[in-house]
Amino acid sequence: MNTNETEIITEAVPTVSISNPPTGFRVIMREFKKDKLAMASLIILVVLIVGIFIGAMMINQEEVMKVSLSDRYAGPGEGFFLGADQGGRSIMGQLVIGARNSIAIGFSITILTAIIGIAFGLVTGFYGGMIDNILMRINDFILVLPTLMIIIVFVTIVPKYNLYSFIFIMSAFYWVGTARLIRSKALSESRRDYVSASKTMGTSDFVIIFKQIMPNISSLIIVELTLNFAGNIGIETGLSYLGFGLPPNVPSLGTLISYSTNPEVLSGMWWIWLPASLLILVLMLGINYVGQALRRAADSRQRLG
Repeated sequence: MNTNETEIITEAVPTVSISNPPTGFRVIMREFKKDKLAMASLIILVVLIVGIFIGAMMINQEEVMKVSLSDRYAGPGEGFFLGADQGGRSIMGQLVIGARNSIAIGFSITILTAIIGIAFGLVTGFYGGMIDNILMRINDFILVLPTLMIIIVFVTIVPKYNLYSFIFIMSAFYWVGTARLIRSKALSESRRDYVSASKTMGTSDFVIIFKQIMPNISSLIIVELTLNFAGNIGIETGLSYLGFGLPPNVPSLGTLISYSTNPEVLSGMWWIWLPASLLILVLMLGINYVGQALRRAADSRQRLG
């Protein structure tokens, strides 16, 4: 074969470039670009949350909660952007501060319950045997308790009850569902070949649990945390609606919605309860759509290695 023929063959063979697998951020962005609804939800959530927290920093809570009977049930435009409630307090101010409180409470409870529940579930699922039996019986005992009633009792009897007390009371009970779900998945993952190989190589249990098993169930964790975040906001709102959530002097979305129990307010004073209801609806839907996109991104990342 002469030199010219060698050059022709070389030119005919295409150059194969080995590209690195896409990073986690690129996979997430790809999923959001494919799902326009999730992208719109993400943008709306970011704008809402940033606007709510910035707005809450510029509002004086004491001034908002000051009673002014002369402004009782003032409508939108009558000195208030969104009107006033039965105490003459600004609905707009309560809406912004109440939304900030609900989001902060939901996020804080989600993080605390995730730390406890994920660690608890991974450890019980990995070790199994006696450790699993003992710890899961504790989990089952807490799970069968009438959680909502116990929270209401604690809220009633705790002295100097405030926002932080509410977060810790909620977190003490709402980690068990996450722990049970993570444990069931970790139990099956701990029997896979890569875990057996790591044990044979002398890898520490901590590394296997938190650096090998946990990343492999990341899609389940993402979905669980997303649903918990939305659920925790809903629980706080529901308890405040019933009068067992935040203290009366702290604005809450649930408190605004609870005014609708008055037939007169429900039928003729929509500005008191409707904005809070719509805000909760947008937050719940947005969080769920974003969570679905993150789950698909985690699944794609695991398939790509």
